[in-house]
Amino acid sequence: MRFIHFKYARYMLRHKWFVFQECRRLGITWLGIIHDLSKFLPDEWSPYARYFYGKYPTNAEMVEEFKHTPSEFKMNLLLLPTKESVSNAFDAAWLEHIHRNRHHPQYYLLKEDSGNTVVLRMPDRYMREMLADWIGAGKAQKNPDGCVVWYGKNKDKIVLHPDTRRWIEAQLHDN
Repeated sequence: MRFIHFKYARYMLRHKWFVFQECRRLGITWLGIIHDLSKFLPDEWSPYARYFYGKYPTNAEMVEEFKHTPSEFKMNLLLLPTKESVSNAFDAAWLEHIHRNRHHPQYYLLKEDSGNTVVLRMPDRYMREMLADWIGAGKAQKNPDGCVVWYGKNKDKIVLHPDTRRWIEAQLHDN
């Protein structure tokens, strides 16, 4: 269990380093220093570490195991995490993360009571931090395709204000 936390810490420090370098290049050094600090809080850290680095059985596998487990050990089995419970915990941690960190485009989506979604423009400094985050994540994950290719594959799934999209695409074109 501790090994997953070590692996996640190694990735986080690597990610923060690359994002910091990009933030300095983009003139937002302070945001590079404080970038993703919320991921070090327990309600984000453990779910992220488990989700990305743990291996857990599915609920169905646990039900099958439960059938063959002696009754005195069944309560212990019920306390073990499953792939589904880890995924649900990660979703909750991700929701916390995007609402704590303004460099995520989801922070700027306003769900109205009518059911409509309003897409707000990101402030300049957070657009720059988002770009630094995308570039830094690619470098930390040793992605040979880079940010431009990643964005090309994912841009239709990313909801951005038109001004934000124009800025980000101009920046990626220049890189």
